[in-house]
Amino acid sequence: MIGPLSGRLHTLLLLMCAVRFGHAVCVDIPSETEAVVGRAMKLTCIACMTREEVKSLTRVDWFYLTNNDTLLIPIFQYRNGRPKEVEGPWEKRLLWNGSVDLQDLSIWILNVSLNDSGTYRCDVFRQFKFDYFTPSVNKTKVIQLKVYPTAKVNPASLYSEVMMYVLLVFLTLWLLVEMVYCYRKISRADDHTQDPATNYLAIPSEQKDNPAEPVTDVTE
Repeated sequence: MIGPLSGRLHTLLLLMCAVRFGHAVCVDIPSETEAVVGRAMKLTCIACMTREEVKSLTRVDWFYLTNNDTLLIPIFQYRNGRPKEVEGPWEKRLLWNGSVDLQDLSIWILNVSLNDSGTYRCDVFRQFKFDYFTPSVNKTKVIQLKVYPTAKVNPASLYSEVMMYVLLVFLTLWLLVEMVYCYRKISRADDHTQDPATNYLAIPSEQKDNPAEPVTDVTE
C-alpha cells in the first residue's frame, strides 16, 4: 500500500519527467501580409506534425503566382535537407527561416520592392516512414502580399503613443508638485523646531545682560 508521502513523491516524479521530456507546441499562425519598400519581410508557412517522433521526408516549394494566379513561378525550394534559391527576380534576396523540426517552413524576402506585391504559395509535401507503409500528406498556404512605399500609420498605435506621452507629462508634473509640497512642509517643520530652541538658548544671555537685583531683608 502506498502511503500519502509516497504518492506525492510519485506524482512529483511524473511531473518532472513530463517537463523534462516535453516539447514545444506547434501553432499554425497566419503570415504578415503588408511590407514596406527596402525592408525585410517574413512569409510565414507553418505545417504542424501530430507526431513529431515519426520520421518523415519533407519537401517544400515556394511559388509566386502571376496572370490572375494561374501561372506558378518557383522562387524557393527545400530538398534533401537543403534550402535552395531558384533563378529569377528574387535570387539572392530570399533567406530560409525554417525550424530544425521542419514545422516552420518560412522564408524572408530581403530588400522588398514594389514589384514583390502579389500572391505567394507555400506547398509542403511530407512522406512518413513507418515499418510497413509510407503515407504522405500535402499542405498548401497562400499569402497575399501588399508592398507600400512607406510604412502605414496605424491610428490605434498613434493614439496609444500620444496617450503615453500625455501620461508621461502628467506624471512628471505631478511628481514636481509633490516634491515642492514636501519641501515646503519640511521647511515649515524645521522652522517650528528651531524657534523654541532659539528662545531657550537666548534666555541665559538676557539674564546676563539684565541681572536681577538682589533681594534684601528690610526690617523696620
